[in-house]
Amino acid sequence: MEQRKNTNSPFREKIRQLVEHKLFQPLIIAIILLNGVVVVAESYLPGNDILLVLDTIIVWIFVVELGLKIIGLGARGYFSEKWNIFDFTIVALSLIFYNAPLVSVLRLIRVLRLIRMIPAIPALRKIIDSLMRSLPALTGILGLSTLIFSIYAIIGTTFFRDVLPYEFFGSFHTSLFTLMQVVTFESWASQVARPVIAEIPWAWVYFVSFIVIGALVILNLVVAVILDYLGHDDEIAHQEQMERLYKENEELRKDVQEIKQILLQERVK
Repeated sequence: MEQRKNTNSPFREKIRQLVEHKLFQPLIIAIILLNGVVVVAESYLPGNDILLVLDTIIVWIFVVELGLKIIGLGARGYFSEKWNIFDFTIVALSLIFYNAPLVSVLRLIRVLRLIRMIPAIPALRKIIDSLMRSLPALTGILGLSTLIFSIYAIIGTTFFRDVLPYEFFGSFHTSLFTLMQVVTFESWASQVARPVIAEIPWAWVYFVSFIVIGALVILNLVVAVILDYLGHDDEIAHQEQMERLYKENEELRKDVQEIKQILLQERVK
């Protein structure tokens, strides 16, 4: 992540060097992990004073981190990065709802702080960025999946409506829910397929074809699209690295040529 340097103020430059130090981000990641431990422990020890103190300290550490980054990078430089906007929103919500009367809201905000792990770790950030860029392609696959699920739900409701238990294919929406269970392989053979096949022998064609199309083809398409975008990002990064190396080599070659010219001139003299 490239951050814009601001050398107008020595103080701001020192702060920028601090937030860009190699140990600064690992420290913040450790604090985020500690926040996760506090959230888990609080579910076993609600209202524990030590956990409340730790939670308060963590919140203010995040606030200080936010302030240091805004000072060091400048407001424009900080908010030009979308992940920084995400961080700012999470920390702001933590402050706004810190004394929320509803315990469930407070716990939700504490859990949301864990999401800060995504921008803090480059590998996670890369995956999310690739996933977001693949959304247009995934939209087409989602439309195809919706069509396939709807067709199979209508077929299931039409032919298996009277098969016990009725909650499997008794209506369109229950058929959709059953197909979701089938596509995730959640006890689909013993609980869903076998009871239906016992009464309607040809039903195996229905289930096998849906498994092949819904689980194997569609899910593999989703995985293939995401992996393609991940590979594309790696290719772009490699290309940028090669271009940078080429420029460095060109500059080095020019320096060597200049040195040769100087040496030749010295010999002539």
